[in-house]
Amino acid sequence: MEEAIAKAATLVEAYEYIRRFDGKAVVVKMGGSIMDDPKAMQSLVQDVCFMHAVGMRPVLVHGGGKSITEQMQAAGIEAQFVQGRRYTDERTLAIAEHVLVNQVNKQLVEMINELGPRAMGLHSLGSCVVFAKRLFFELAESGGGDSGPRASGRGPAVESPKRKIDLGFVGEVEWVNGNLIKALLEARYIPVIAPICRDAAGGKLNVNADSVAGYVAAAIRAEKLVLVSDTHGIRTSDDPQSLSSSLTKAQIEGLIERGVITGGMLPKVEASITALKAGVSKAHIIDGRIPHSLMLEVYTKSGVGTEIVL
Repeated sequence: MEEAIAKAATLVEAYEYIRRFDGKAVVVKMGGSIMDDPKAMQSLVQDVCFMHAVGMRPVLVHGGGKSITEQMQAAGIEAQFVQGRRYTDERTLAIAEHVLVNQVNKQLVEMINELGPRAMGLHSLGSCVVFAKRLFFELAESGGGDSGPRASGRGPAVESPKRKIDLGFVGEVEWVNGNLIKALLEARYIPVIAPICRDAAGGKLNVNADSVAGYVAAAIRAEKLVLVSDTHGIRTSDDPQSLSSSLTKAQIEGLIERGVITGGMLPKVEASITALKAGVSKAHIIDGRIPHSLMLEVYTKSGVGTEIVL
């Protein structure tokens, strides 16, 4: 009896959020090691289908980085990353497209369709909705000058010379066909988006999936952006107990300046800020290894990860 009462209480709590988010779009990004865990993937897909069933309009964006790395290793190619982005030559791009489109995207569409809703894959080999341009990073040259005012305090500040870092066929989002995504949502489809994008000339670019999710959420003015990975959220220090349940944009920027947020977390917080600036209410970073973490974050007061707000 106690177990049944607890379940009823959970449903009552969820009802408030089901009413609040009825008809609202939410962009969910799936990535990290959960992509290699069939149970975790199944749990997340079930959560997405539940959201669809109770009136929300989910959009699923996915990565597939670890599978790409494994197939690169099998081909004798060493993976290299710069600020969370994978260096991509022609061979790497071909592997990434095969994994992301022919394997991961196809599998997710089939899983959703088997559970009842209708899903549609959007990617570089079909209906592409995300368009990009080549991405270059600028890094300061070491020893080329001071990054600030001179130590003596005399004379003007001298900036370090910058050099461009070519990441190969790596892109940054330039435009999202939000109208097509909205039309699919209105027709009660679940769009499933792979992060291989087209450029203005029709070429293909590998784009960070977190970034794609952020721009998609911005383009359709989603209610929420939820980044599901293999991290519990954002820590405010090296202490494992410093996990924060809620952070503002200003606090995020401070953690980046202090070097607390680095590496693969950078694209996640950048995507969150992109979405928030466009009018998305909240962004969330949660751990997909927790069973049904997506439902716990969206439909309960306590949540399970870090929410980011302006």
